[in-house]
Amino acid sequence: MATIEVTETSPNSFSVTVHGSHITTHQVSVKPDYADPLLDAKHNVAELVAASFQFLLDRESNTSILRSFDLSVIERYFPEYPKAINRYLK
Repeated sequence: MATIEVTETSPNSFSVTVHGSHITTHQVSVKPDYADPLLDAKHNVAELVAASFQFLLDRESNTSILRSFDLSVIERYFPEYPKAINRYLK
């Protein structure tokens, strides 16, 4: 099982390191207008990013995940993402 580390590097930008069979680093931007409908009062954007990576890792290896992307891009590859992400937020 992979370990996901999320660090906010600037407002709305995060560095994500995934420790799996290979270690990968990713830069993720998150527009507040996109994140707000996906979040509830119990979770923050960093938790959303971590949950989003768990969602992705359930579908592909960390070496297949884009190295730099906006969180909204996930929906283009996986249309079920907006409806499924709440199951990943713990």
